[in-house]
Amino acid sequence: MTTSATWKVGRLAESSGLTVRTLHHWDTIGLLRPSQRTPGGHREYTEDDLVRLYQVLALRSLGLALDSIAACLDAGIDPLRLVRDHLAGVEASIEALGVLRERLVRLGEELSGDEAPAATALLDALRAIGGTGPEGERTLGCHLEADEIEVLRTRAAALGPATHYLLEVEWPGLYRRAERHRAAGTPATDQAVRRLVARMDELSALFTGGDAGISAGVRAAWHDDPAAMSADPDAPADDWRDLAEYLDRARHGSA
Repeated sequence: MTTSATWKVGRLAESSGLTVRTLHHWDTIGLLRPSQRTPGGHREYTEDDLVRLYQVLALRSLGLALDSIAACLDAGIDPLRLVRDHLAGVEASIEALGVLRERLVRLGEELSGDEAPAATALLDALRAIGGTGPEGERTLGCHLEADEIEVLRTRAAALGPATHYLLEVEWPGLYRRAERHRAAGTPATDQAVRRLVARMDELSALFTGGDAGISAGVRAAWHDDPAAMSADPDAPADDWRDLAEYLDRARHGSA
């Protein structure tokens, strides 16, 4: 490839295994907009667009939804970490498929011998089908009891590498965007602020399982150590505590 190379939407769709319709949709929602247009108005994607496309697909392979992917890319991600996380996910999938293959071969051998498959062989196959990928290690385990921390750890582990992007990229980014609204004097009842709060609550439920006590502990962590929780060491504590009150007003629909 040369720095001047571009790809029209049909060629890019064919190369990436996506549909033209998908690329058009991603353009419409702002997830992947082509950097150039032909004189006739047709989309042309550059190498920078290909980099973003890879990042979108890699994050999607880690289980992130499109809105989370957009938030993470807007906040900025470590490209090397993303490649490593993507590779780890692929290797885990290969390993899981290898285990499944071995157990299916064993199951097939029993069936080909006109034998009823043993319960152990069936259970092994079921475990292989339902196996999970690599476990994540990060949690929001502050101000919580040991069993509550374990809930967070278990749910984060089930998400694997996606935990990093949801918890350490998207979530702090949501708080920073909300703080910009608060500092600008946007009413807490504004729909943009309420959408941010709704997404924060969705992420909270994802990690807490909807447990109100755990959610309260997470909010306490933000109150007591906002700099660490926001990934912004210069964050003024008073401003972030004011933000917590602002978000609660948005959550309850009060001005």
